[in-house]
Amino acid sequence: MAFIDNILDTPSYGWKDENGELVKPTPKQLWAEAFRRINVFRDKRNWITMTSWLMATLMVPFVIAFFFFHFSWPMLALAVLYTFVMISSHGTIWFHRYCTHKAYKFSHPIFRIITQNLAIKTFPEEIYVLSHHVHHVKSDMPGDPYNPKGGWLYCMLSDVNHQSINKNLSESDYKRAAFFMQHTGVWINSYEQYKKWGSVASPVYTIGLWLLNWGFWYGALYLIGGHSLACAIFSAAVIWFVGVRAFNYTGHGKGEEKHVHGLDFDRSNLSLNQSRPGLFAGEWHNNHHLYPGSARAGFLPGQLDIPWIYIYCLHKIGAVTSFHDSKKDFIRRYVEAQKVKEPVRETIVEPQRLQQVG
Repeated sequence: MAFIDNILDTPSYGWKDENGELVKPTPKQLWAEAFRRINVFRDKRNWITMTSWLMATLMVPFVIAFFFFHFSWPMLALAVLYTFVMISSHGTIWFHRYCTHKAYKFSHPIFRIITQNLAIKTFPEEIYVLSHHVHHVKSDMPGDPYNPKGGWLYCMLSDVNHQSINKNLSESDYKRAAFFMQHTGVWINSYEQYKKWGSVASPVYTIGLWLLNWGFWYGALYLIGGHSLACAIFSAAVIWFVGVRAFNYTGHGKGEEKHVHGLDFDRSNLSLNQSRPGLFAGEWHNNHHLYPGSARAGFLPGQLDIPWIYIYCLHKIGAVTSFHDSKKDFIRRYVEAQKVKEPVRETIVEPQRLQQVG
């Protein structure tokens, strides 16, 4: 487990104390760490964490413009729909099921590029992917980058404080880390470039894609509905940017065991199947922790899975060549667990990921 323990940049307050218990930093420590991590004048290798926060900061003027100059109730309704359903589902489709877990494969890069840019870009892929692999291996334990036991602010600031790659990896460990992202289409730095920039992703690619994505979406939304629609949807994107960090906290019971018998079957971690993120974004999170590599997480009756519908439709038209669907195996194990009235306790980890992180 040495590699997975070392892949992320350890915060100044550390992951655990001398007794192996989670370090719970104070708000002052968390904010100090955050501003240290985005300071590109201190270390230019902080560019990717700075970019993540810069994206959010530059969306604030859209929020102001919408509420003070372009507000209307129909546009607000569209913004709410975009926040809770469209960009949330895209996060599950792209960042979660494809970039991190390779749950499906595209038949051609053009379909990957379209899927990648179906929504307004709010953070670089690298910020999500590497840390999420660690999250699955170390869920709710010291070293989990968004451990809910650290508190709400611990999770809200995790994108800059806990999710960056270790900037001092050996060449062999860097190549293993970069392998997690090779299928995403992101331009990968060489080891020498990584030592210079402190990231897997190329700065030119990351910033260039961000500008192209924003330019396309603002232009398209303006042509459809003017500045009012464009500002409303960009406002929705920044709200999701904040909300998805809150999910890292609430989706694991705010650090407490809140499993429901007959609904949450993986008791090896604190993840929960919650109705709102499940119905709106396919984030049936406890199901996902049981089967991380599945392109579908809505297994039980009533568990609508919009991202799965998108993936399956792409498969039917030939844009997706293959996918993993663990529903049948889940139902078999779910029925067996119900018969003996016991939860499923072990977490299923796809063999390919075990090989990568072992």
